[in-house]
Amino acid sequence: MYIYYENLLTMKSKILNSLALTFCGAMICLFTLDITGKWIGFVDYNGNAIDLAYNFKADGDKLTGTSETPYGQSTIADGKIDKDNISFNIQLNGTSIPHTGKIYQDSIVLKMNYQGTEMQTTLKRAKK
Repeated sequence: MYIYYENLLTMKSKILNSLALTFCGAMICLFTLDITGKWIGFVDYNGNAIDLAYNFKADGDKLTGTSETPYGQSTIADGKIDKDNISFNIQLNGTSIPHTGKIYQDSIVLKMNYQGTEMQTTLKRAKK
């Protein structure tokens, strides 16, 4: 009976260790999502669909890159990455536009405020 009980404890220990390692691996993948590259989407502004493209470069907790719209290209300023959240500003026609976003495995949901108008878009990674 003692050997059976010892084997049962060993098996439970192995199962718990495997689950813990799997969980840790999943958490590492979640917090290391790399957004470097081109992301595209559009935003509805006063009934018009405005195409957006962002070229992100992630370096640790810093985010740099560019933003492209039909109205021109802007440099990303004050870019920050905090786990699965991003924030940055761009300048468009002399107006600073703050952006905040949440990173998902296959998309980025961005919220921005342009001259008092709150907008949201879902960006997808551009096909190469």
